[in-house]
Amino acid sequence: MPEADISVLLKEKRIFKPSQKLVSESNVKKWMDKQGIRSYEELMKKSQDTEWFWGEAAKEFVEWYSPPKKVLDWKLPYSNWFVGAKYNIVHDAVDRHAKRHPDKVAYYFEGEPGDRRKMTYKELSDEVCRLANALKKLGLKRGDRVSIYLPMILELPVAMLACAKIGVAHSVVFSGFSSLALADRINDCGARVLITCDTFWRRGKTVALKAAADEAARQAPSIEHVVVVKRTGENIPWTNGRDLSYQDITANESTACETEKMEANDLLYILYTSGTTGKPKGVMQRHGGYAVNIALTLSWVFDLKDNDIWWGAADAGWVTGHSYIVYAPLILGTTSIIYEGAPDWPEADRWWDIIENYKVTVFYTSPTAIRMFMKLGTEWVKKHDLSSLRLLGSVGEPINPEAWIWYQLNIGGGRCQIMDTWWQTETGAFAIAPLPISELKPGSAVRPLPGMAADIYTDEGKRAPAETGGNLVLLSPWPAMLGGLYKNPEKYQETYWAKYPGVYLTGDIGRIDADGYYWVQGRADDVLKVSGHRLSNSELESSLVSHMSVSEAAVIGKPHELKGESIVAFVILKKGIEVSEPLRKELREHVGKEIGKIAMPDEVWFVADLPKTRSGKIMRRVIRKKVIGEPVGDISTLMNPEAVAELDKAK
Repeated sequence: MPEADISVLLKEKRIFKPSQKLVSESNVKKWMDKQGIRSYEELMKKSQDTEWFWGEAAKEFVEWYSPPKKVLDWKLPYSNWFVGAKYNIVHDAVDRHAKRHPDKVAYYFEGEPGDRRKMTYKELSDEVCRLANALKKLGLKRGDRVSIYLPMILELPVAMLACAKIGVAHSVVFSGFSSLALADRINDCGARVLITCDTFWRRGKTVALKAAADEAARQAPSIEHVVVVKRTGENIPWTNGRDLSYQDITANESTACETEKMEANDLLYILYTSGTTGKPKGVMQRHGGYAVNIALTLSWVFDLKDNDIWWGAADAGWVTGHSYIVYAPLILGTTSIIYEGAPDWPEADRWWDIIENYKVTVFYTSPTAIRMFMKLGTEWVKKHDLSSLRLLGSVGEPINPEAWIWYQLNIGGGRCQIMDTWWQTETGAFAIAPLPISELKPGSAVRPLPGMAADIYTDEGKRAPAETGGNLVLLSPWPAMLGGLYKNPEKYQETYWAKYPGVYLTGDIGRIDADGYYWVQGRADDVLKVSGHRLSNSELESSLVSHMSVSEAAVIGKPHELKGESIVAFVILKKGIEVSEPLRKELREHVGKEIGKIAMPDEVWFVADLPKTRSGKIMRRVIRKKVIGEPVGDISTLMNPEAVAELDKAK
């Protein structure tokens, strides 16, 4: 008997319309006018002509060394985009800007202790060339791999770009990952060189990154050299012959280095999806299609202009950083912010201070960060002038409507639209997101972007009716789609293409409402099954967070002999709210009132913290294993592994 569709109980009816000024001056509206396209509906219809739409997009955003003979060669489940083109993403990201506007600032850097640097496009080009030449002298050649294990310092994008410039694939590993996680990724891709730093700053203390890199290198026989950036100058262990100073090997190198002319479908990077269990999957990305897709989506969704100051407050160790801190902003010739430290250090207004100081105009962060600031209160925001902001963004997980409203009112001053983006490491670029011309519903990612085709399927492979939850799928290829999993074609087929032949399974669940808006509800493996109903964890959590006392919440299912699963909620209260039995009862009843008695938690527990990934997602699987008494597995890759032990102290 097939499973029931996922119940949809929480509805959102508020609508936020863009200003006429935003619409008329938007990049997407200007492109539509140029193409003679009169409406959003016409744009979506015409964009389904793959050859025409992506061919036109490429003309706008990239410069080929040699033009493509064909836009798409699609042999399920593999796509090749801009076939026959000679290209290197570094030409568009660095080379052409260094010539055309050399003095424009590419990056403003702010270290956690308050040290500041700025790097123009000419200075970025010089630094990339120096490192690229040094890497070539180490024997690296086109097709090799380099692992990069760096914090958010300027040398991180420089290292990525230097690798790409000489045709070497980079594999960036988030600096918060353990030595074991790093070793696994090095060994999978067979990296010959590891680039790291001595130590870096986090919450007023230094993190011994070189020590972790050494431990990983001992377990990774492919590593020939460890290149070490001097960040703090602390004394660190050193292996003569293997270890090399970044500053020393680049100091006397030339600022001229020819950019390798690659095939458009040559490997650009390998980025491993993270998790607390199982072997990481090496997602492969290519030069050409990726460049076109990320440049178009950043230009259209966040409407970046020449004078904008863009801050994607993520880490370049994640796909958000690859696509929208490094490559796409540089392709567009944008000025960006890079910040090394914690968002609330040394005080809870550090981010707002940075926005005010650099006059940031477009800001992009995660719902987890927004909920953290909600918990801290508005007094920290009110200390700063955030009037430079004109657009806001959300990434990483579904944003609950109450966090959306708080963000819009308190950070955006009630005037900024919020671009809520849905995408994955595997999609490479935004797939479902609003445009500046879109009317918004808090919590909805709105619709698939032009050139994309998505839907919601039942388990049987039929299109789910409106307002009925199901599996989110993508129906046609797109330029930034993954080129497969590194050395693992069987896993690629099994994970993404086996359930629905010819259709890409995202692994997320969602619904489409009566107005055609998409609502992503979380990962498919997080769905609760209660008394024959399939309920979305994210909806239940959203309901809890909508209560005035709640800052964050996690909901998991616990085996129940009668209902299948019982609902267990873990709640973090806002500052100043006391734990009490009446409040516990009130929260249960609040959920019942908001979305129905079937969704009322059987248990509500109050905690000080919840285990999260390094990208800020709450790890429900870890919480569930803890609750049912199973081993939680390796938690070294969590942002806050100590939060697992905190679950034992739940009240």
